[in-house]
Amino acid sequence: MLYAKCREIYGLFQVSEKEEGAEEAEMKVLEERIRQEGQILSDTVLKVDSFLNHQVDTGLALEIGKEFGRIFGGRPITKVLTIEASGIQFAMAASIALSVPFVYAKKKKAVTLSEQVYSAPVHSFTRQESYQVCISQKYLGPGDKVLIVDDFLATGAALVGLVDIVREAGAELLGVGCVIEKCFQEGRGLLEEMGVEVHSLARISAMAPGEVHFIENEEITGGLSKTKDAREMTAPAAVQEAQQA
Repeated sequence: MLYAKCREIYGLFQVSEKEEGAEEAEMKVLEERIRQEGQILSDTVLKVDSFLNHQVDTGLALEIGKEFGRIFGGRPITKVLTIEASGIQFAMAASIALSVPFVYAKKKKAVTLSEQVYSAPVHSFTRQESYQVCISQKYLGPGDKVLIVDDFLATGAALVGLVDIVREAGAELLGVGCVIEKCFQEGRGLLEEMGVEVHSLARISAMAPGEVHFIENEEITGGLSKTKDAREMTAPAAVQEAQQA
């Protein structure tokens, strides 16, 4: 009942074919926000904490969840899985769209977590530290069909850890959804080597202070992801295009 009420409040219903074009347009907004508000600190570090993972634009987060619902909604998902903390808002939005619970892996085992857990080692690229993530065995098991959602795909370390936990639990992994992917890093390759299907909403092919290049988003056909022709635009070019419009 709670999920149904949330869907009613936020309008996160199953997306019809007529609405798909509108949803793709909404995800272009994500790219524009990255261009306009993202801070590119180096050719590998992108800061989006003004609207995605520190201060959160809740409307955008809900649209992101709705898009994951459109992409994965035809699959018998029973649970959405993420890792604390930056993936939580997107996992929750996706779980509302799919009408299923979500669970997040904890980076530190709390004293209140006395039951048996599944765990995996993870190395954080941004924090330059390693930790053990864990999930209570009460909330993930062999009967679950799982969608993993996270904010970034870069080196893939956190997502590989979550995949290992899903498989340790005997659950079935039906896909991984990421908000932003740095395609020039190894994360996608590692996941695909593990037989994992990956879909990212904003795919960055290259970046440097003052500019960012995107790859055209993927099509999902028959459960497989296919990349369209590459499309690149620098941040200054995006501004110039907007001024000409």
